[in-house]
This record gives sequence, structure tokens and C-alpha cells, in this order.
Amino acid sequence: MARRSPAAGPKVLAIVLAGGEGKRLMPLTADRAKPAVPFAGIYRLIDLALSNVVNSGYLKVVVLTQYKSHSLDAHVTKTWRMSTLLGNYVTTVPAQQRVDKNWYLGSADAIYQSLNLIHDERPDIVVVVGADHVYRMDFSAMVDQHIESGAACTVAAIRQPISLANQFGVIEVDDADPSKIAAFLEKPSDPKGLPDNPDEVLASMGNYVFTASALEEAVTSDRETDSSHDMGGDIVPYFVARREAGVYDFKDNDVPGATDRDRGYWRDVGTIESYYDAHMDLISIHPVFNLYNYEWPIYTQHSPYPPAKFVHGSGDRIGEALNSAVSPGVVVSGAHIYASVLSPLVHVHSYASIQGSVLLDGVEVGRHAQIRRAIIDKNVVIPEGCQIGIDHEHDRARGFHVTETGIVVVGKGQTVTR
Repeated sequence: MARRSPAAGPKVLAIVLAGGEGKRLMPLTADRAKPAVPFAGIYRLIDLALSNVVNSGYLKVVVLTQYKSHSLDAHVTKTWRMSTLLGNYVTTVPAQQRVDKNWYLGSADAIYQSLNLIHDERPDIVVVVGADHVYRMDFSAMVDQHIESGAACTVAAIRQPISLANQFGVIEVDDADPSKIAAFLEKPSDPKGLPDNPDEVLASMGNYVFTASALEEAVTSDRETDSSHDMGGDIVPYFVARREAGVYDFKDNDVPGATDRDRGYWRDVGTIESYYDAHMDLISIHPVFNLYNYEWPIYTQHSPYPPAKFVHGSGDRIGEALNSAVSPGVVVSGAHIYASVLSPLVHVHSYASIQGSVLLDGVEVGRHAQIRRAIIDKNVVIPEGCQIGIDHEHDRARGFHVTETGIVVVGKGQTVTR
């Protein structure tokens, strides 16, 4: 078991920000919140954030939800059950209009409107994390640095090439003390490189550690200003201006069981392309993100499905899956699967061919169908002889979403014609 004992040290409350609408992930977010989007066959995106938190030893967790949260609430409630005897919990908290008639106006406002949770728990430290990134991280190491530094706010950051700085919130460190933040710049065009590597910058990961009293003061002050009420855009600059903000370099995070290949992996799956690429990272022979690290497990609900089955093995009617991840309940019947992720209860019929694709729960693929570089959402039925991802104009004509890079997305339950 990877989890650290919380018996010693400060009292910590973890807050997971899970209210994101996820517009850039449409149509996968047409019917669900972004953190509820399925990932890697058997998981939801939020499972990664919650697994990191509990593996770090923090077992008092609130999940702030808002947008189309029913499936997210149901998943967390059914899956993430802690020992109430020991006072541990993971609980979802929807927007409640506790302060006024507004829903959450931003991530900082979500925390402001939920200050009652902090008052009830009375923690020393609050760990705030996003719910839609793919990574492994031991937050206890970040908390230790936060306490030792005396900072009021610590921001987790990952090193990125300076050429990509215009895609991130970039942290410029203090020349005299690289653990302190001198400036926080949103997608800068001409950033300053790091003192130890001028070709790199530190990009915010959207994970924070706060001294509880300082966080309450900051979000309360922000509520009274005409800001965007955003943790990265407003709260971090608030602490930077007061010279109370520190930075935690993700390269220093040592997760048990990590390999040289997947150590330091982090991906923001905010777009269809990044969501697709994250799946492709899972299925190489030596995965870029390793699901098989049993020292730092990713937890989820395991449904009572039978093992995957592969049938027929004669002539050109061979059921096989190569360089792929195949979930419980899948049946591959005389079909060829390559470099793909098949979620539970997918059924692929004879002579079908699937390459470089992600199929979510309950998809049925008819005989002789061909699917290339596609994401097929839940419960879609692909008719016999259908082609997806081969003729993009035909894909668009049938109402499928096609990205600039040629990834085809078929929405949840969408009717598919040949």
C-alpha cells in the first residue's frame, strides 16, 4: 500500500476542483463533466487526482462539482468510500449558492463559497488540485517543502521547453532564491529561462498547497474585487505580489515505483488531441505513463464483468489485439485490434479492423467495419462494413467531430450510418 500515515505532521484537507465544463473536449463533455470523462478503459479522469491525494496520505477530501455533475457524483459516491470510523472521507460538494444567488464564478470563488468546509475541518494546510490531469504525484513532499519554506502558497510546476511557454501559465523564479516566485505570467511570448537551464521554463500544473488561514484571506479578498476569480490567474498573483509564493519543481517528486521512462509524466487532457495522445502513451511496450505501477496504484470501481475474450483463430478470421489495452467484458470475435484502448463491454465482430483508436464502454463494432484514429463514446453501434477515420469528409457529413489533426470523435449514443 503506497499511502503514507497521516498520524504525524500537520492536519491537511484536500480540495479537488472538479467543476470544469471542458468545452475543448466536446463532444465527450456534452453529457458529462470533464473530470467524469472515461480514461484508460476502466477509469474516470478524476480517479487519477484522487488516487494521488490518498496515496499521499490525505484521507479527508472534498470534491467541488458544478457542470453536468450527475455521473461524476455517482462515480465518486459509489467508488471512493473511506473509513468513517477513522473520520476519513471523499465527498462531492455541488455549488449551493451559500453566499448569494451565483453559481461558482471561477475556481477561487468555488473555494470561497465552500469556506464552511474549511471551517468545519479546521486544517493547518489545504492541498488544492485539479481533476483532469494525467500524472502521478506524492503531494506530501510538496507539503513538506511548503512548511519548511514558510510560504503561504506553493505552486507545483513542471519544466517545459521555453518554446512552449506561450501555452502555459509560466513561473519566473527569484534569482536569489529559486524556490520563490518572482512573477507569474499567463502564456508569455518572451519569458526568461530558468537559472539552471535557460532553455526551460516552469509551467504551473494547477496544483497548490496553502496555509489554510492565508487561503481563506486570499479568496475572501478576491471575492470583493472585479477579477476572474481564478486560482492561477488571481490567487497566485495575489501571493506573488506579497512575496509569499513558493514553487515546487515537479522533477524533485519521487513517486514509489516510478521508472525512468514515466517519472515526471504530466499531461493536461484539455483537448481531444491531448486526450487521444494520453491514451497512446499508455500502450507502448514501455509505457510513457505506466498503469502497472502497483506501488502507487490508481484506484477505481471494478464492475463484475468477466475477463476479456478473444475467439476464432483460423484463416483471416483471427481475434487478436496487439499493442493495445483491453478491459474486462470485451469480446474480440475474429477481429484485428492494433494500438487501441478498448473499454469494458466493447464487442468487435469478425473481420473488423481497429487501429489507433479509443472505444468507450459498450461500443459494438459490426463485421468488416474499419476504424482509424477515432474516439468512439459510450454505447455507439458501428454497423457492418462502416468506415470511420478513413474519409474525413464523409465523417463530417455524418455529423462526426473531426479535429485539425484528423482525430474523429463519435458522440455518446450517436447514430452511425455507413
